[in-house]
Amino acid sequence: MLIRALLVLSVFGLSACETVKGVGRDITNAGEAVSDAL
Repeated sequence: MLIRALLVLSVFGLSACETVKGVGRDITNAGEAVSDAL
């Protein structure tokens, strides 16, 4: 039971990390687009 709970928490942790990375990339790309437009 404990191993199963740790596995689930690990999966959620990794997916949250990927989401944060994706948001960071989106913000960076938007900033570059604005800089290029100016």
